[in-house]
Amino acid sequence: MTRSVPPSPTQRKEATAPNVLWTIDHKGAFDLLQGRCYPLTICDNASRYLLKCEALPSTSEADARPIFEAAFREFGLPERIRSDNGTPFASSQSPAGLTQLSVWFIKLGIEIERIDLGHPEQNGAHERMHRTLEEAIRPGQLDIEQQQRAFDCFRRIYNLERPHESLGQRPPSEVYRTSWRPFVEHPPTISYPANMTRRLVSEKGSISWEGKPISITKLLQGEEIGMVESAEDRWDVFFSSVWLCELQRKENTWEQRRERSSVLNR
Repeated sequence: MTRSVPPSPTQRKEATAPNVLWTIDHKGAFDLLQGRCYPLTICDNASRYLLKCEALPSTSEADARPIFEAAFREFGLPERIRSDNGTPFASSQSPAGLTQLSVWFIKLGIEIERIDLGHPEQNGAHERMHRTLEEAIRPGQLDIEQQQRAFDCFRRIYNLERPHESLGQRPPSEVYRTSWRPFVEHPPTISYPANMTRRLVSEKGSISWEGKPISITKLLQGEEIGMVESAEDRWDVFFSSVWLCELQRKENTWEQRRERSSVLNR
């Protein structure tokens, strides 16, 4: 069966220009005199430009989202974002590892990529930047505000002055340019190919299928998902281009599988 479904966004691709791929991560936490610091870093992969380096009090979505919104407003939207599988970027408890943050990325039209568990080298450029960032980490500083001032100084030097071998000894500021895709407060509704069946996710996180409720995830309440038949009595379920699960008929019920048994044409 031929189907016009995009490939899985978790497949990693190399950046070819600024804003094709942003990489994100929380560097390891450390103690301050007042509390702990959880650095959030956002970097453009092609230019090595450090878009944001923020001292945060936690790894929560509530702390991270305003930083991403500020980055999108200032620099525009990337095509893809690559992360590890940690909070708040991914969750093992939801289909496709979705979180509130990654759902928001997808609704903005950003593809999500994730490195494999236990393989930080798959985000190698970002990890190297984190090693350099050690210069700005001051355990024992008074508070988040003091640590942020150290990060701001580091980011300014890193972007404007520090030469990078991968850039021909140029600093990132000479290579980076803002995205042509502006941030939009209210992104358009996600559309699906004509051959896909659409269903609305209820407040309880379920869809109605053949008159029966099937649980998907509360993260998508109020959103439309797309379904495409992969074989007799089997349906692949998507949110935008992200594969969520497979529904398979078993006698008079439908079972949900989180492992894909079908191969999509790309």
